[in-house]
Amino acid sequence: MQELRSAVRFPIKLPIALNSEQIAQQAETQDISAGGVLFYVDSDMAVGSVITFSIAMPASVLGTPADVMVNCVGRVIRCSEESGRRSVAAVIDEYRFERS
Repeated sequence: MQELRSAVRFPIKLPIALNSEQIAQQAETQDISAGGVLFYVDSDMAVGSVITFSIAMPASVLGTPADVMVNCVGRVIRCSEESGRRSVAAVIDEYRFERS
């Protein structure tokens, strides 16, 4: 199968605050790229659903003096079961940096 991703993925586990029409919950990223994110949740999410989420990017990862909050709007493009959890892939349609 041909690889369709256009951005480099970074295997970074970060807490993510997730909101959609169905749920509001905390999750953890599996990996992240400039165009999307993969995270785990406890419940199924409909492909195509719009989600908002916030990720606290640590200063040590970014090389900045302080942590940076990234507020995003995206869409679920894949949801599957992995080891008893739901793996969700989402594209990032919009993002905004919020500095402390």
